[in-house]
Parts: sequence; structure tokens; C-alpha cells
Amino acid sequence: MSIDDSDSMAPLVTVAGDLDFTTALPLRTALDHLLAARPPTIVLDFGGLLFIDSTGLAVIVHAWREGRQNGTVIRLRAIPRFLETILDITGVSGLLARTAHEDECERPTAPA
Repeated sequence: MSIDDSDSMAPLVTVAGDLDFTTALPLRTALDHLLAARPPTIVLDFGGLLFIDSTGLAVIVHAWREGRQNGTVIRLRAIPRFLETILDITGVSGLLARTAHEDECERPTAPA
């Protein structure tokens, strides 16, 4: 993992190799640190990713959830086909594409 925070508006986190239970914690810690600064966007580059397990997937979901609370958009870049498939099957790609406005539209309204 490497972090390029030279653009404070959109720090870039490059993830390579395996993202699993042995490597997920450092990524989560780094993302939490970046999210604390509340940038408008954080870019996750997965061009060098070889493998991801459920722990790695949980880090992506965690970043998305925390980002939504802070107003930070999590953008994925250079997504390998296998990761794209996993994101689609698990519904995570749908989460990442949602906006706060869409969530508000789906909330049931209170009865009058």
C-alpha cells in the first residue's frame, strides 16, 4: 500500500498484492487517518491488487460508510475484473455508486 496525499482534495491510496486479514488493518488505519481530514474524495487504486478476501472487502465498505458520514466520496480506480465481479455480486458496487440524495429518497416518510 502507498499513499499519495499531495492532493489534499483527493488523496490517492494504491493497493497492490493481497488485501486480506493479514494486510487489511494497515489499510483501514490509513483510511481512517485520511477520512479524519475530511477530504471531498479519497481514491483507491486497485491496479496492482492480486487477491481480496472478506476482510479486505470490509475495509472498502468501512471507508464508504465513514466517508458518507464525513461527506467524503470513496472512488475506486483501476479495478481488476475479479474485484469488479466481487463488488457486483456482494452489492458493494451499488453502495459505492449511491449518493446521499438517493438514500434520502428511499427513506419512508412518516404517516400524516
